Amino acid sequence: MTAPLTPNLTPSESGNSAKSLLRFITAGSVDDGKSSLIGRLLYDTQSIHSDQITAIQQTSAKRGLSELDLSLLTDGLQAEREQGITIDIAYRYFNTEQRKFIIGDAPGHEQYTRNMVTAASTADLAILLIDARKGVVTQTRRHTYLAHLLGVNEIVLAVNKMDLVDWRQDIYQTIRYDYLAFAASLGIEQVCTLPICALEGDNIVHASRSMNWYDGPTLIDYLNRVSAHRDRSENPLRFPVQRVARVKLGNGVAIENNDLNTEFRGYQGTLASGTLVVDDEVLALPSGLAAKIKSVKLANQSLPHAAPDLSVVVELDREIDISRGDMLVAKNDLPETVREIHADICWLSEEPLNTRRKYLIKHTTRTVRCLFSDLQYRVDVNTLQKHLKPSDIVMNDIVRVELKLQQPLFVDHYAENRVTGSFIIIDEATHATIAAGVIV
Repeated sequence: MTAPLTPNLTPSESGNSAKSLLRFITAGSVDDGKSSLIGRLLYDTQSIHSDQITAIQQTSAKRGLSELDLSLLTDGLQAEREQGITIDIAYRYFNTEQRKFIIGDAPGHEQYTRNMVTAASTADLAILLIDARKGVVTQTRRHTYLAHLLGVNEIVLAVNKMDLVDWRQDIYQTIRYDYLAFAASLGIEQVCTLPICALEGDNIVHASRSMNWYDGPTLIDYLNRVSAHRDRSENPLRFPVQRVARVKLGNGVAIENNDLNTEFRGYQGTLASGTLVVDDEVLALPSGLAAKIKSVKLANQSLPHAAPDLSVVVELDREIDISRGDMLVAKNDLPETVREIHADICWLSEEPLNTRRKYLIKHTTRTVRCLFSDLQYRVDVNTLQKHLKPSDIVMNDIVRVELKLQQPLFVDHYAENRVTGSFIIIDEATHATIAAGVIV
C-alpha cells in the first residue's frame, strides 16, 4: 500500500504546559458529510455536553433514524436543518490533551462561495471531503482553489463514505492520485490523504477495523501533530496603531484626557507580525521618523517584548506625530507604501460592483477611499478558467482587480503576511462590507 504523503509534523506537544491552537475548516460538496465529520470529532473526543447528546437523540428519533445524527451539532440554522445542508459557517471548539481547535464548517454550494472565503481567511488547515462514490468533483477543485488563494496550504483530503464502496482500497487510491495531480497543478505541496467513514467513525478518532490496508494516521492523530499556523513573529515588525492613549497620573490613578502635555502617551494596537522589543528602533509610517521602544504594556503589566496577536500599548522614547491608521515597522525591513493595489477579491454583496463609484478600503487600522481602476479577469472557480475584462462583478465572483487609493497604504504581499496583505471593501453609504481581498 502507498501511504499518505508525509505530513508536515512537529514533535508531540503533550509535554508542553501551554496547548497550541489549530484553526481549520471543512469543505466539500453537498452531502459529502462535513457536518457529520465535525459531529463525529466532537462526539468521539468527548467534547459534547450530555444535554446536547439528549437533544440530538430526540431529534434523530423524530426523524426515524436508528443512529445519532451528529450533523445536528453544526447545522444550527433552522433553514439548514429543514434542507439538510449547511448554508452558513458554523464554528465549534474542542480540545485534546495535545491541542486546542477551532473548526469552521464551510458551505458546499457554489452560491455560498463568500462564506467559504470568510471561513478560510483565518484557517491554518483545510479538510476537504470527497464522497468515495463520486471522486474528485467540481466543488472539490473549487474549494481547493479558494483555500490555496487564501494561503491555506496544509490540506487534508478525507475520502468519506468508504462503507458505501465496500471499503475498497483501489477506489481510494484512484481518488487520491486524481486529487494529488490537481493539487500539484496549483502548487500545493502539503497534502495528507486518508480514507474515512464519518458516520461510523472509521479513522476519525479511532483506527478503522474495516480498512486494515490503511496504515496511516487517524484524522485526530494528524490534527494533533501537524504544524500550526506559520510563526508570524519571524516576519518583519508590523504594528498598526488603533488608538493613541494619552494619560496623566492623579493620586496614583491613570486618568485619560486629551491634553497634549500629559505624562504618558502610548499607542494601542494588535501586533500583526514580528516582535516588539524594548529598546529596539522602529519607524513610524507615513512620517518615516525613527524612535526607540521605551515600554510595552499589556494591561498593567510591562513586558520586555510582545509576540503577534497580543493587544498592547507601546510607548516611544520621543514624541512623534502618530495617529490611528499609522504603523510602526521594522527600520530595516519596510512594507511597501502604495497608492495602487493589485489584488484578488471576492465580491460579497448582493449589489453588483459599480466601477464609477468610490468605495472605502480598510487595511489593518487604516481606512482610505479607493476606486476600481481595472478589472483584469474573473476566475471561474469551477473550471479555473480566466475570463478577461469582465463587464460586471456580482456576489461570489473572484476577480483580479487594480485599485487606486486616495491616500497611501503600507502593505505586504498576502503570501508573506496574511494580516498586512489583506483588506476589506466597505460601501461608504451603508457601511456594509461588500468585498474581501488579498494583495498579490
